Amino acid sequence: MTAVTLRIGEGHDTHRTISDRRLILGGVVITGAPFGLDGHSDADVLLHAITDAVLGAAGLGDIGEWFANTDERWRGADSALLLQTVLQELERKSLRLVNLDCTVHAEKPRMGPWKPLIRQRLSELLGVNLQQINVKAKSGESVGPVGRGEAISATAVVLLQQTSGSG
Repeated sequence: MTAVTLRIGEGHDTHRTISDRRLILGGVVITGAPFGLDGHSDADVLLHAITDAVLGAAGLGDIGEWFANTDERWRGADSALLLQTVLQELERKSLRLVNLDCTVHAEKPRMGPWKPLIRQRLSELLGVNLQQINVKAKSGESVGPVGRGEAISATAVVLLQQTSGSG
């Protein structure tokens, strides 16, 4: 009998809001947002949290070790590319995503209309069915940097399964 190996990982990221930059969350451009997020790459806070969760579950460190904000190769980079790089490593290690649960913490814009599009994009990026992805949104209730609209945060939890070999 073969043992099933499951691995869980969590990720979190926060970026400041800035004007004159487009807002990207979960690989989706949020049109009409009056601000974007400050960061070395495209500052997609949700994809960063997901990438960190995947790295953690696989025991591969964190996003800063893989894609340092001091490395010019990653300046302005599409965060989907960062996630795809990590997913290639998962494949080499015979790990597959079982599910993802993630939350965007933002006072504005309201995320309700965007959640289905983000969920669909995450399904495409991760190569899994929609049923394996859950996207939630929470406001900051006017408290702290998120509540004042000064930042957007994201959290993510993933479950990975060893598909063959050793993990």
